[in-house]
Amino acid sequence: MLPITDNRLLSFLTSEREQLIADWTVEIIVSEDDPYKEKITKNAEKMYGIILSVFSKTNEDLEEHLQKLAFMVGEERVRADINIGDFVYNVNSGRSVLYKHLHKLNMEWDEMQESINRINYCFDTFLYYAVSYYNEQKNKIIEEKNQFIDSTHKDRLTLLGQMTSSFIHEFRNPLTSIQGFIQLLRSEHEDMKYLDIISSELDQLNFRISQFLLLSKKELIGKEKSLFSLNRMIDEVLNFLYPSILDTNVRIVKEVVDDMDLYGYADEIRQVLINIIFNAIDVLSQYRDDPKIEIKGFFVNDTHIKIEISNNGPVIPDQLLKTIFEPFVTTKTLGTGLGLFVCREIIEKHKGILACSSEPDKTSFIMLLPLIKSEN
Repeated sequence: MLPITDNRLLSFLTSEREQLIADWTVEIIVSEDDPYKEKITKNAEKMYGIILSVFSKTNEDLEEHLQKLAFMVGEERVRADINIGDFVYNVNSGRSVLYKHLHKLNMEWDEMQESINRINYCFDTFLYYAVSYYNEQKNKIIEEKNQFIDSTHKDRLTLLGQMTSSFIHEFRNPLTSIQGFIQLLRSEHEDMKYLDIISSELDQLNFRISQFLLLSKKELIGKEKSLFSLNRMIDEVLNFLYPSILDTNVRIVKEVVDDMDLYGYADEIRQVLINIIFNAIDVLSQYRDDPKIEIKGFFVNDTHIKIEISNNGPVIPDQLLKTIFEPFVTTKTLGTGLGLFVCREIIEKHKGILACSSEPDKTSFIMLLPLIKSEN
C-alpha cells in the first residue's frame, strides 16, 4: 500500500494529466520542418506515464522503460537533424511545468521531496540515455561521412597517379632528348653561353615532374637502394640550388657531422632536401633582408639520423601547420600543394618521420631517419 503522500501525489498528477500535457506542449520548441512534430505530444504522454509509475516501480524497472523511450526519441531526433539543445530544453520544460502544477497542492515541499527526487531521476535518466544515443548516432554519421570523404580523396589521388604516370612520361621523352642535345652542344662548343642555365632549368623541371610521378607509385621501378653520404648529398643540393641562393642572398649555415651515411633511395632523399630548402629560399626571398637557412645533422642514440632544416622566415599559422603535409594544401599562387606531401611519403617510406615546428623567426622541418645497414 502506497504512503499517504504518494497517494495524494499520484491522484493529483493523474487528475492534472491532460492539462499538464497541454501546458507542456505549449512550451515546446518545434520546427516546422521536423518530420516527427506530430509525435512530440505522444512522446510527452509516454514520458508522463513513466513518471506516474515512480510510485509503484523500482529504479531498475523505471530505467528499462526510460531507456527504451529515450532510444526511440533519440533516433527520431537524429533523423529530424535538430539542435540537441532544443531537445534538452523541451524535456526540462516538462519538468518545470510539472513543478508549477505541484504548487497547487496544499503540501509542504519537504513532504514531497522523496517523490520529487524520483521524478527528477526519471527526467535525468531519460535525458542521459537520449542525449548519449543522439551523440553516438551523430558520431557514426560523421565517421561514415569522413570515411566516404577519405575514400573519395584516395580515389582522386589514385586517378591523379594514373593520369600523371602516363601524361608526365610524355614530357620526359622530349626532356631527355633536350638534355642529350645540350651535352652534345657542350662537347662541341665548350664556351657557348647559357648552357649551364638551360641545364639547371631542365633539372628543375625534371625535379617537378618527379614530384608528380611519385604519386603514381611507379617511380621506384628499376631503382635500388644504396648506401650514400648525407653530408655529400646536402652539398650537392646546395650546389644545385646555388643560383637561387645567390639571387636571394640567403646565408647558409651548415652543421652536419661527418660519416653520416644513410641506406635508401638516394634520388628520393635528394628530392626531399631540394624541396624543403627551395621552399625556404622562396619564402625568405619575399620576407626579410637578412635571410638565413640552418642545416643541422646529427646522430640520435646511435639508432637514428636527425636532420633539421630551419629558416628565419614568417611563422606558419597553427591551422596551416596541422595540414601542411596534406595533398593540395599550398599558400603559393601557382603551387601544386604536392611538394611536402611527397616529402612525407618519401620519409615514411624510409621508415622515418617528417615534422614541422614554427615560431616567430624560426620554422624548422625535422627529419628523423633510422640507421639501417645495407641489405646483403
